[in-house]
Amino acid sequence: MKPICYKCRRFFRPKKNGLFFLEGMPIDGETRAEPGLAEPERWKPYKLWQGDLWECQGCGTEIIHGTGFEPFNEHYKKDFEEEVLRRCGEKPYQVNDC
Repeated sequence: MKPICYKCRRFFRPKKNGLFFLEGMPIDGETRAEPGLAEPERWKPYKLWQGDLWECQGCGTEIIHGTGFEPFNEHYKKDFEEEVLRRCGEKPYQVNDC
């Protein structure tokens, strides 16, 4: 089943398939970094994921859905930075939350 917008009571529609994005991890493991956009400088790339971008055509809300169970690549692998650049470009979308 397609994701459902709770607010609009409509199905989300696919906007872009195969969207690559990063999952971030806090740079300093000793203190908690604020999630989201509050402190982006306190996060670094951790895992590379691929999912689909969906949009509610009622309110315009966008979600990433359908990522699967395993990341596409991870920070400790030798080709991680090259893969991120190749798949995401110069300004990758990064989710800062854990």
